[in-house]
Amino acid sequence: MPASDSDTDGDGDSAAGEPAYPTGRNVLAADCARCPALADSRECISWGTGDRDADIVVVGEAPGYGNPDAERWQGGNWTGKAYTSRHSGRRIRRMLEGVGDDADAYYTNAVKCFPADPDDPTTNREPTDEERATCRTHLLAELEAIEPTVVLATGKHATASVLAAEGRDLEGFLDSVLEPVWCERLDVWLVPILHPSYQDVWIGRLDYEPAEYLEAIGKTIEDCRRTAGESR
Repeated sequence: MPASDSDTDGDGDSAAGEPAYPTGRNVLAADCARCPALADSRECISWGTGDRDADIVVVGEAPGYGNPDAERWQGGNWTGKAYTSRHSGRRIRRMLEGVGDDADAYYTNAVKCFPADPDDPTTNREPTDEERATCRTHLLAELEAIEPTVVLATGKHATASVLAAEGRDLEGFLDSVLEPVWCERLDVWLVPILHPSYQDVWIGRLDYEPAEYLEAIGKTIEDCRRTAGESR
């Protein structure tokens, strides 16, 4: 199992309405500098957090710039912990709590470092194809070690990154939301979901109310668990 900063990840006594804040991270390569532009723009490498035996792995695209002035939820670029931003991090963790799976989830990104826009270093750009491919070995190492049943990919770019590991392309993201895809090479079910930052914009266009969307995520996860190991 890869080295980590701590054996435990949840603080156990989060404030009312607050998801548990991770206290550890799964460090794979402490001083990774494979991507020079990312190494120059990041503050910290945003490593995965959560249960190393998780049944669910949540995969985002890359950490945002974050907020260094926040009291706690500063974002992975400052904390070194995936999905610890005040908005997206807390929202996705609340969602998993809402379907009863936060304690059995691991959170990570397809690209571990903040990709700064050269015109505004506090704004993120899309990672390049080369950066995604270079960092994919870290993601594959996480999936191989954890052996989840389900990968929840948050948004178009995260979904495309996971599919790329299967040698497949993404065709029409919105049509793929909550439509499980069996990934034979990875031996997991891939379930695309809306990115937390854009969920409020798109959820209505998919004909969901917020509670219905959360319920649908939970049902899809359970359906994947029942059919784990079966290819379509």
